[in-house]
Amino acid sequence: MVRTAQAHPVTKEKLLDAAQTLMLGRGFPATTVDAICDEAGVTKGSFFHYFESKEALGKALLERFAACAQQMIEEAPFQRQPDPLQRVYGYLDFTIALSKDPKHSQGCLLGTFAQELSDTSPEIRRCCANSFARWVANIQRDLDAARRRYAPKAPIDTKSLAEHLIAVMEGSIILCKAQRDPRVVERNLGHFRRYLTGLFGR
Repeated sequence: MVRTAQAHPVTKEKLLDAAQTLMLGRGFPATTVDAICDEAGVTKGSFFHYFESKEALGKALLERFAACAQQMIEEAPFQRQPDPLQRVYGYLDFTIALSKDPKHSQGCLLGTFAQELSDTSPEIRRCCANSFARWVANIQRDLDAARRRYAPKAPIDTKSLAEHLIAVMEGSIILCKAQRDPRVVERNLGHFRRYLTGLFGR
């Protein structure tokens, strides 16, 4: 019984890992349950033991992806910067470094699902919207603190600015794939950094 209990989470993670690899490479619609099981090396019965459908797996995968990304950002060295604006700049540098790491070259699952499934899966669309909202809120927190410190009278809409940063990042990932050029992310985030410097005067 102990062996079985320990094996279950491993099997579930194998399915999620396989699905993430395939869905980032092929997209959600083109990834079948059979392909996920083959990639994970498990039976179809194991799949349906953990997930009632491919959509249920997609929702679980998206939640895991967002949680892992959040944890990675929270533990990044730039978070130790006492200056909120430097934390924002550190976040840009951190994202550029990730874009050059082959382990993260497949793209963003959140962006992929939002593009592919918003019109066909209300549940996954809500998950995407909630994940983007949390992402915006995390960036906005430091932007709010930076505005209070450096530009208290400036009419800076920090929520819109945070959304703009995410749009630049997600758009850069799309261009990077189309052009097969990872430098796109660095160039575009460099432009955004210069824009921030103009807004905050430093």
